[in-house]
Amino acid sequence: MQLVPTPNNPIPAEPNLVGVRTKDGLNLRAAWWMPATAKPRGTVCILQGRAEFVEKYFEVIGELLERDFAVVAFDWRGQGLSDRQVRNPRKGYVRSFADYRHDLEAVRDQVLLPLMPEPHFGLAHSMGGAIALSAAHESWLPFRRLVTTTPMIALGMIRTLRTAAVLMRILRWLGLGKAFVPGGGETSISTMPFKGNRLTGDPARYARNAEAATALGAGAIGAPTVAWLDSAFRFMKRFTDPAYALRIRLPTLILAAGADPVCATPATERFASRLKAGHAIVIPGARHEILMERDSIREQFWAAFDAFVPGSPNPLAEEPAADDAEGDEAEAASAAEELDGGRVDAPVAGRDDAPALSG
Repeated sequence: MQLVPTPNNPIPAEPNLVGVRTKDGLNLRAAWWMPATAKPRGTVCILQGRAEFVEKYFEVIGELLERDFAVVAFDWRGQGLSDRQVRNPRKGYVRSFADYRHDLEAVRDQVLLPLMPEPHFGLAHSMGGAIALSAAHESWLPFRRLVTTTPMIALGMIRTLRTAAVLMRILRWLGLGKAFVPGGGETSISTMPFKGNRLTGDPARYARNAEAATALGAGAIGAPTVAWLDSAFRFMKRFTDPAYALRIRLPTLILAAGADPVCATPATERFASRLKAGHAIVIPGARHEILMERDSIREQFWAAFDAFVPGSPNPLAEEPAADDAEGDEAEAASAAEELDGGRVDAPVAGRDDAPALSG
């Protein structure tokens, strides 16, 4: 159980490391931090995307601590330094996305509830965002509010989604669930060349994350397996139901990316438009990893976060008298109204990511 610093990615001060055991017997790596203030504004729990790891969020953790929030971060099963369910630690594998519920429940019961100051908030990305939205729909998510960047509502970089989903089903039925997806291998996406990457337009943060991934070794996993992608397709199908979002009553702010080649921003906007207590903001020019983007993009994220999350040191962020659905929807819409003037890049909306990748 350790955190792995690199020269350009130091560990935020005074981390507390803890092993979390899930109900199905896996050990997860978790860490928590307390701010310097005697009265924290609450706790933010970070829910990573696929193939990510705690070290990738050191900068974000520091920024949350500066805002006087306590922070919890953990590695999902099958990635980072948490346990694997396949022999090759570089393979991105999960039997079913339902298993991720065991992970979040374990963190909730063993870290958040017994150790961390309330209120609790969620900050989720991509796959973590999809898991959080599903948990909010089922009303067991342990957060007062949720902020998610580019949630995995639908994949944008696969042109023929139905064909790909059928292929994954067939390959899994043939017993290839633990094999890499066709064309995939052990190389971490974080260590691939910056030119042509789908994640960020910031070369400095990209290089920092590549350095961290290299230092982490097998903790920075490679491509997904057939089972992971098959499970992901089946999981995302729930978001196509027009009534699904209507039943989510947790106040939710979605930050989508205008130049995201990974997750389909138009699908995210459609989903968010049905939320009773939520709102989506599209940040023009941002690629998939908004929190790893250029300063000008990250500033827009933090402005929206500070306005939406109660207790943030932004003058717009005041605790409402009642956390009802209508009030939260209006606050989410108005708090960052001026940030929402952009549109999704047309090529990305048409599933053509070449212009985005050319920078």
